[in-house]
Amino acid sequence: MSGTSLVDVRDLTVDFGSLRAVDGLSFRLAPGGALALVGESGSGKSTVAAALLGLHRGTGARVRGSVHVAGTDVQRAPDDELRLLRGARAAMVFQDPLSSLDPYYAVGDQIAEVYRVHTRASRRAARARAVEVLDRVGIPDPVRRSRSRPHEFSGGMRQRALIAMALACEPDLLIADEPTTALDVTVQAQILDLLHTLRTESGLGLLLVTHDVGVAAESVDEVLVMRHGQAVESGPVAAVLRTPVQPYTRDLLGAVPRVDAPRAAPSRATGEVVLEATGLRREFGRGKGRFAAVDDVSLTVRRGETVGVVGESGSGKTTLGRMLVGLLPPTAGEVRHEGRVRTAPGPAVQMVFQDPVSSLNPRRSVGESVADPLRARGERDERRIRARVTELLERVGLEAGHYDRYPHEFSGGQRQRVGIARALAADPRVIVCDEPVSALDVTTQAQVVALLGELQRELGLALVFVAHDLAVVRQVSDRVAVMRGGRIVEEGPADEVYGSPRDPYTRQLLAAVPALDPEEAARRRAVRREPATV
Repeated sequence: MSGTSLVDVRDLTVDFGSLRAVDGLSFRLAPGGALALVGESGSGKSTVAAALLGLHRGTGARVRGSVHVAGTDVQRAPDDELRLLRGARAAMVFQDPLSSLDPYYAVGDQIAEVYRVHTRASRRAARARAVEVLDRVGIPDPVRRSRSRPHEFSGGMRQRALIAMALACEPDLLIADEPTTALDVTVQAQILDLLHTLRTESGLGLLLVTHDVGVAAESVDEVLVMRHGQAVESGPVAAVLRTPVQPYTRDLLGAVPRVDAPRAAPSRATGEVVLEATGLRREFGRGKGRFAAVDDVSLTVRRGETVGVVGESGSGKTTLGRMLVGLLPPTAGEVRHEGRVRTAPGPAVQMVFQDPVSSLNPRRSVGESVADPLRARGERDERRIRARVTELLERVGLEAGHYDRYPHEFSGGQRQRVGIARALAADPRVIVCDEPVSALDVTTQAQVVALLGELQRELGLALVFVAHDLAVVRQVSDRVAVMRGGRIVEEGPADEVYGSPRDPYTRQLLAAVPALDPEEAARRRAVRREPATV
């Protein structure tokens, strides 16, 4: 191993049975450096991260090649030496903090335990260290919060707690596997800023695993693009993102939605109102615990236009979408479909859900699921039903033969296409899309967004696009409503809301969106450090 490398990987190959997940990968990371492994699902990036800590040992995976981390030969080291490496010299932060934290024990006790295992410190010293690192990662009132259990933390605070646990023993390397994927844009920005600060202050080496090119631009010096287990392109992050050499890298970057790019093909909206919500309010809970998830929201949607509804978790956007369809009755206010008050779901307004797996019956073929709206309308001729479903499957980019397949046989993008076909089966005037691409890779996301645009232009559909991703909403929307705390804080044409936002909260959201240009990312980081009135 090179004496100047914190991580030195040479010709790494990982096989799971007959599947080759990583194929001859080599890279280095200098002490204090930051490298991002970027790729879509199935690229092998998380498999590489696990190999750095020897986590494939004993799993049946076949690992070949040379892996050196912080002076340890991971392939040859005995188990006790690997245990010393993990946590003490190299630590890992996973995508889902809930699955990494024990729900029964206080967060501070879990951090203290890690510290004691590696340092043999006293209980009192370990508890003090836990409070110290919680404070370092920005947990308010760390003494009190150290006694809280994981479910009492928000998603962002849980991720901070995992980073604190990783920092407890002052490792030389932090491996972060999709650390911000499940977080809102402002919380994501806070975590990325934290990682940047930790690197700057302590000289921590960072290996970031992500599917999000913007996250890489915000966080690292070097980037390695992976596909099918192999390195496609690597180099300084600014050079790779500005002037990519390989066609796959160019395609990957081209598919990334941007907040600074207006919609390519604006809708041909008419003056005909097809969906109107007036004074909507929805309350949940009882007694003192009762709260309003949506409070006095009004919205108008016209034929052929796309209205984007954007907001963070808890903003009320999904509750609003379900009331627009009729899946939730409002506590107050009303929803009109083509001028008629609706209190229950109807064919005119359909929904495409965030998770196509949970919205499709695993025991029925996708063709039968798509046929449900046809049968609900009274169609009984099986030949006509099959012909119409086949037509719909082909229209959304699937094949006639897919009728008899089951949901588990499809990729995430294909399942979302099935969901769109099922929505179209009812011949709706409006489709409400609730986070329809949030679980998809960037290229698949771009394909689904393009499909929705084609269908809208062809059929004259109106779309309500509910999402937390401001860049995707910008890409698809004619008008945008920004929600916070159950209310719409800003609404208007997309170009105006994104180009010259009036509300401080909208400006804060836009400043938190990852930029593809590292220099722009640094400028936004500086803006985020300035105190904002929200």
